[in-house]
Amino acid sequence: MIEKDDLFRIKKSLESNIGKRVRLTAKKGRKKSVIRQGIIESTYPSIFVIKLDNDSEITRRVSYSYTDVLTKTVELVVCGGNEITQCS
Repeated sequence: MIEKDDLFRIKKSLESNIGKRVRLTAKKGRKKSVIRQGIIESTYPSIFVIKLDNDSEITRRVSYSYTDVLTKTVELVVCGGNEITQCS
Protein backbone atom coordinates (compact mmCIF):
# COMPACT_ATOMS: atom_id res chain seq x y z
CA MET A 1 0.00 0.00 0.00
CA ILE A 2 1.24 3.46 -0.87
CA GLU A 3 1.92 5.60 2.16
CA LYS A 4 2.12 9.38 2.14
CA ASP A 5 5.48 9.07 3.93
CA ASP A 6 6.91 7.07 1.00
CA LEU A 7 6.02 9.83 -1.47
CA PHE A 8 7.45 12.44 0.90
CA ARG A 9 10.80 10.57 1.07
CA ILE A 10 10.96 10.33 -2.73
CA LYS A 11 10.23 14.06 -3.06
CA LYS A 12 12.91 15.02 -0.51
CA SER A 13 15.44 12.75 -2.23
CA LEU A 14 14.78 14.39 -5.59
CA GLU A 15 14.91 17.88 -4.07
CA SER A 16 18.36 17.16 -2.67
CA ASN A 17 19.56 16.14 -6.16
CA ILE A 18 18.30 19.16 -8.13
CA GLY A 19 20.89 20.12 -10.73
CA LYS A 20 22.47 16.67 -10.84
CA ARG A 21 22.71 14.45 -13.90
CA VAL A 22 20.46 11.37 -13.95
CA ARG A 23 19.80 8.40 -16.17
CA LEU A 24 16.05 7.97 -16.64
CA THR A 25 14.42 4.67 -17.58
CA ALA A 26 10.72 5.06 -18.32
CA LYS A 27 8.49 2.10 -19.04
CA LYS A 28 6.23 2.88 -21.98
CA GLY A 29 4.13 -0.24 -22.06
CA ARG A 30 4.48 -3.92 -22.67
CA LYS A 31 8.19 -4.74 -23.03
CA LYS A 32 8.98 -1.16 -24.10
CA SER A 33 11.15 1.27 -22.22
CA VAL A 34 12.99 4.49 -23.00
CA ILE A 35 16.41 5.32 -21.55
CA ARG A 36 17.47 8.96 -21.53
CA GLN A 37 19.82 11.24 -19.65
CA GLY A 38 19.18 14.66 -18.26
CA ILE A 39 19.34 16.97 -15.29
CA ILE A 40 16.77 17.25 -12.50
CA GLU A 41 15.52 20.78 -13.04
CA SER A 42 12.84 21.34 -10.43
CA THR A 43 10.34 19.73 -8.08
CA TYR A 44 6.74 20.67 -7.40
CA PRO A 45 4.17 19.35 -4.92
CA SER A 46 3.00 16.54 -7.23
CA ILE A 47 5.59 16.28 -10.03
CA PHE A 48 9.27 16.74 -10.86
CA VAL A 49 10.82 18.01 -14.10
CA ILE A 50 13.88 16.66 -15.93
CA LYS A 51 15.64 18.63 -18.67
CA LEU A 52 16.74 16.06 -21.25
CA ASP A 53 20.04 15.96 -23.11
CA ASN A 54 19.57 16.06 -26.86
CA ASP A 55 21.62 16.75 -29.96
CA SER A 56 19.33 19.38 -31.47
CA GLU A 57 18.91 22.99 -30.40
CA ILE A 58 15.46 22.33 -28.97
CA THR A 59 15.33 21.90 -25.19
CA ARG A 60 13.04 19.09 -24.09
CA ARG A 61 11.63 18.67 -20.64
CA VAL A 62 9.64 15.78 -19.23
CA SER A 63 7.67 15.62 -16.02
CA TYR A 64 6.71 12.64 -13.91
CA SER A 65 4.86 12.20 -10.66
CA TYR A 66 6.43 10.84 -7.49
CA THR A 67 3.99 7.93 -7.74
CA ASP A 68 5.68 6.93 -11.02
CA VAL A 69 8.94 6.48 -9.10
CA LEU A 70 7.21 4.62 -6.26
CA THR A 71 5.50 2.17 -8.66
CA LYS A 72 8.75 1.78 -10.66
CA THR A 73 7.21 3.08 -13.88
CA VAL A 74 10.16 5.49 -13.85
CA GLU A 75 13.60 4.60 -12.51
CA LEU A 76 16.27 7.22 -11.83
CA VAL A 77 19.99 6.73 -11.32
CA VAL A 78 21.91 9.79 -10.09
CA CYS A 79 25.22 10.13 -11.95
CA GLY A 80 26.67 12.79 -9.67
CA GLY A 81 27.64 16.36 -10.37
CA ASN A 82 27.19 18.21 -13.64
CA GLU A 83 29.78 16.32 -15.64
CA ILE A 84 29.25 15.92 -19.35
CA THR A 85 30.37 12.30 -19.10
CA GLN A 86 27.94 9.48 -19.69
CA CYS A 87 26.26 7.82 -16.76
CA SER A 88 27.44 4.22 -16.32
